[in-house]
Amino acid sequence: MESKKEKIAGLITIQPKVFGDERGFFLESYNLNRYSEIIGNVTFVQDNVSKSSKGVLRGLHFQKPPFDQGKLVSVMQGSVLDVAVDIRKNSPTYGQHVSVILDGKLKNQFWIPTGFAHGFCALEDDTVFTYKCTNVYSPESESCLLWNDTDLAINWDISEPIVSEKDKNGVPFCNFVSPF
Repeated sequence: MESKKEKIAGLITIQPKVFGDERGFFLESYNLNRYSEIIGNVTFVQDNVSKSSKGVLRGLHFQKPPFDQGKLVSVMQGSVLDVAVDIRKNSPTYGQHVSVILDGKLKNQFWIPTGFAHGFCALEDDTVFTYKCTNVYSPESESCLLWNDTDLAINWDISEPIVSEKDKNGVPFCNFVSPF
């Protein structure tokens, strides 16, 4: 397994070892001892799976404390442009983001600790996205930054994404007061 610290502290991309042959593949998607060495001692309490068509954009979501979530995300089928925005108000990279491509063929993963807004855009039809979360979902704690906010300047590389009403009404970054 290989890991790489991204340009914003706390964000880590992980490439598990994938064993493949003519029958298919095997990989260890999570192992407490190995992942603790990379992302620290975290406890995952909820797993989520979503399926999206090409062009579906979800985000930029986060949960406010005390229900804030760290997420280990990956794609089992298809691919996404995955984005994490630093919303830790005392961070030197506050308001900056990292974008990575997660690919079902590569089986790569992205660790996003608490204090980040998260979103992704499906690059293929029938993309299956998985999340391991460090806290349970709390609708009252959920919040969303505007996915196409000009202050964040995220290049989603798509002209007309498919976006939910909730995500279309995300908070503009200039009006955002971080709870982190």
